[in-house]
Amino acid sequence: MRFYVLGLGPIGCLLAHNLRSVLPRTHPVTLIQKTAKQAWTPQNAAAKITVENQGVRQSTDGFDIEVFDRYSGSGGGVRFNPKLSREQSATFTPSDGDLRTEPIEALFITTKAHSTAPALSHLAPRLTSRSTIVLLQNGMGLYEDLVQRIFRNPESRPHFILASNTHGAWLKSAFHVVHAGIGDITFGIVPDSHESKPPYERSLALDDITRPDDHSFDQYRSLRHTVAVLRSLDALGCQWSPIADVQLAMRKKLVVNAIVNPLTAVLGCRNGGLFKDESSQNMMRSVCEEAAAAFRAQIEADTQAWLDSLDPSVDKSQVPVGRVPKELGADALEREVLRVTHVTRGNMSSMLSDVRKNNSTEIDFLNGYLVRLGEQYNIPMPVNRALVQLVKMRCSVPVDQTF
Repeated sequence: MRFYVLGLGPIGCLLAHNLRSVLPRTHPVTLIQKTAKQAWTPQNAAAKITVENQGVRQSTDGFDIEVFDRYSGSGGGVRFNPKLSREQSATFTPSDGDLRTEPIEALFITTKAHSTAPALSHLAPRLTSRSTIVLLQNGMGLYEDLVQRIFRNPESRPHFILASNTHGAWLKSAFHVVHAGIGDITFGIVPDSHESKPPYERSLALDDITRPDDHSFDQYRSLRHTVAVLRSLDALGCQWSPIADVQLAMRKKLVVNAIVNPLTAVLGCRNGGLFKDESSQNMMRSVCEEAAAAFRAQIEADTQAWLDSLDPSVDKSQVPVGRVPKELGADALEREVLRVTHVTRGNMSSMLSDVRKNNSTEIDFLNGYLVRLGEQYNIPMPVNRALVQLVKMRCSVPVDQTF
């Protein structure tokens, strides 16, 4: 089975390195590049990724590289040929024999949230209901966005795995990643639309996804194998959890990023420069309160919708209903923000890095998501709305024109 990695930033490289480390060579790991010009580096020619942790370097090689094909409407990719020079790669016109158009079984995506839908639109012809997509991005609302824009038909929709990552990493150079902060990855399977709680959610057992003797094995084969591979990534602390637990982790991380990222991007400081004054503390408190109120409204509405879907013969007063997790209260969220900020106090946030490079930011999937959630449940979001506008204003002014 072939495993694809889309998004070769620090987390993508870290993930690809660990996939190649644990998988037998009979299972190719393919790195996707947008253009041949971007693909051509000495590291690509050697098909090698280096991961550095506390000065110790480990390298993996044997990667396959595929370049988005700008000539094909079939989602095809061109096998990267390291024997071509940089100039030859940039002008190379592929023949039909150079194109790879077979279905993609497993795809790990670590691109920026706003870049994911355009990339998947290109690959969509090669993604089927038997494919598995792993989403590993900051922010929330991406899965819903992809379903609305690309995978509207549930019958042909790929399997999705949502993951929350707390590892810290940065690129020293192309394909040389520094693993600066050891964290973990919590992942869960998005249930099929017709399933309220599938068996694997209760037991977290591979055989409850599918078994070789199941009549539906081919339909769920890639999902089972992808989950098995993720569970084998011990170095990344991967943990399979019920999707509700993953959503809890994602909500907590969302709030941290919705505070730290925009504030550092606007102020131009590292994470540790925040919350030393009353104003930034008040800003943090306001975002936490707005997010907590929106999460509560969302969870209560989802719970009521589930109760309404029960058979009329069920006595709903006797149905146990879970409470809003205490971790999503404003006080708990504030403590989590302060904890993460302290641990990462020497780091530059990804949004500040994007602003300095004049790149698009993920603000629409961070504070923008919270604003949309507030609109859906009639929760005022003045501070989150202001942060969205401030970041977009900051991005409209070139860095070299600031003083």
